[in-house]
Amino acid sequence: MIGISKLYCGAVEPSDALRYGRDSKKLPSHLLQFSKDKKPVIVWNCTRRCNLKCVHCYAQSKNIDYEGELTTKEGKALIDDLAEFGAPVILFSGGEPMMREDLPELAFYAKEKGMRAVISTNGTLITSEKAKILKEIGLSYVGISLDGMRDVHDKFRGVKGAFDKAIEAIHNCKKEGIKVGLRFTMNKRNVQEIPNIFKLLEEEDIPRACFYHLVYSGRGSKLINEDLTHEETRKTVGLIMDKTRDLFNRGLEKEILTVDNHADGPYVYLRLLKEDPKRAEEVSELLQMNEGNSTGIGIGCVSWDGAVHPDQFWRQHVLGNVRDRKFSEIWMDTSNPLTGGLKNRKPLLKGRCAKCKWLNVCNGNFRARAESYYNDVWASDPACYLTDEEIGLV
Repeated sequence: MIGISKLYCGAVEPSDALRYGRDSKKLPSHLLQFSKDKKPVIVWNCTRRCNLKCVHCYAQSKNIDYEGELTTKEGKALIDDLAEFGAPVILFSGGEPMMREDLPELAFYAKEKGMRAVISTNGTLITSEKAKILKEIGLSYVGISLDGMRDVHDKFRGVKGAFDKAIEAIHNCKKEGIKVGLRFTMNKRNVQEIPNIFKLLEEEDIPRACFYHLVYSGRGSKLINEDLTHEETRKTVGLIMDKTRDLFNRGLEKEILTVDNHADGPYVYLRLLKEDPKRAEEVSELLQMNEGNSTGIGIGCVSWDGAVHPDQFWRQHVLGNVRDRKFSEIWMDTSNPLTGGLKNRKPLLKGRCAKCKWLNVCNGNFRARAESYYNDVWASDPACYLTDEEIGLV
């Protein structure tokens, strides 16, 4: 994640992270990306079932029963291990996590074990009654996916009325005092909706939004030709920066992040170098703390069937299964070439990534995208939009 509000608008200073010692168990959630120990945030796809038909679903979910999902007992054993391992956050995802009946029990259990419990949801099932339950269990955050306004969103989600139910879920969460935010995946079909998303943040008083770059995974692989071009990406990230600055200038401070393209970090720095050199140097320090892409290091994934993946988009790579070994053992076993390679990837990277002067703050960007595009885990990320001159090749 690249915190546009944190970096570009000065919402976070280097000293903010330093005063906690940068220990992930001690850092507040908005500073976790600057932790020094990089204990993994775990995405648990606790069910594959989903009530929508999203065109970019990395899990390729359907509204059917899937066999072999971890039981409540197995889920709690996973949480026990994650808590003991020091994972600071468990993100319940899917499919649609709200379709799992024991979700409140599992989220409460994680919280009791000292973890932060958050969910990533389409929002359509968060009624006022369900929101009350989520509040009672002490959920830290609800991220609701929104791909644009009504017509665009419903087309993406494959079900009419999905937008209205997502907005209702936002209202229900806010009424109960639960922190809620939006998740938006950028592509040619919906990039024009970004100004409307910022307008919605303001009108509905939503404190947070994450703008995701497209990853070519699952059904999202079919959208590879609808990803933004490099020039379109530059303009879009610039627009997000401008819109965030406008909010801050008007005293409407929101937490705005971009996700899944660490070229955004140098891009923010280079723009600040022209606008505010002093702040640019502070941003450089924060980017060094961030350390770039964290797949296989600071983020991991457990599937509905217990399979462990380097991240939620890389389902074809299975590092082990929590039914056979503890997650902590699988995660730290560097005898697996991919596990070990991801934890020390810089000598393995090829092409522009290997020669890039921003390697220490990007860490080779997104490996799943490189493999999908070039059929090579260690090739350059095709979505890096920085010029040869900007990365030091000219």
